[in-house]
Amino acid sequence: MTRVREVSGTTRSRAAAALCAGLLVAALTGCGGGEEKSAGASTAPAGTTGSAPPPVTSSPVDTPSAVDTPTTEDTVQVSSPGPEEEPVAEDASDASALWGTRYSGTAEVSVDVYDFCASDGSRRLADSQSYSLDATLDLGRPRSAGDETEDNPFSLLFAAGDPAKSGAVSFWSSAVGTASSEDLAGNSRDPQTLLTYWDVDWADGELDARLTDPHTAQAVALNLLNWASPVVACRADLGLLPGGSPHPLAVDTTFSGQLDSSTASLTAEGDSTDSLIEFRFEFDGTAS
Repeated sequence: MTRVREVSGTTRSRAAAALCAGLLVAALTGCGGGEEKSAGASTAPAGTTGSAPPPVTSSPVDTPSAVDTPTTEDTVQVSSPGPEEEPVAEDASDASALWGTRYSGTAEVSVDVYDFCASDGSRRLADSQSYSLDATLDLGRPRSAGDETEDNPFSLLFAAGDPAKSGAVSFWSSAVGTASSEDLAGNSRDPQTLLTYWDVDWADGELDARLTDPHTAQAVALNLLNWASPVVACRADLGLLPGGSPHPLAVDTTFSGQLDSSTASLTAEGDSTDSLIEFRFEFDGTAS
């Protein structure tokens, strides 16, 4: 969007003003002004696996009223995240010094898959796999919308692997979603919604983060692990769903370890909300 700066003064002739107005109508930028940059942040759109930064603008903040009364007609869109250009603080002990930092490296992922296909219907271990995946970790300014701001030292977006392949993982500490400005009863609500998924602590180079709300109730699950699921439960011989199936991660999934301005050495572990997936990975990355 181009902004036009009005210049007043007797030195401007009416002809010049008319010319400037004509340029504006012609959608030219000669009358002055600048463009506003939109900020945002794998992994995956809501409901899809998100290893690769989903799309909440980066990568699947506002007043909570937008999610207080979710309805089946609501469509929540999340902007995709990406590395943010942020001013770096002089004090390296300040978390803001990490805003705008991207770490690139490898995640060694181990996955245990369970099903309920035993003869007595009990949960059983069905498969175990290990993967080595390219991964990135992006840190940015805590997200805000309306009068709310993410209560973390920085926003966090982790993405490992191809979102369409088994083993892919995505972590989002927060996202800003857009929903209907009215619920089904006609009550108005803020169309912008701040969704906070993780409680993140960082001090003296130590990261300690815990998933506190997967936001499955709002159908905006962005913390996911992708895994191929059978077309028919307990009948793997009939084939697997193409592209895998994104499994939302459960509360108390953890992400912790060493994190400073140059390197990240982190471990994550948790399970899915459907109790079918347990995973663990180790990520080593270097700031670029």
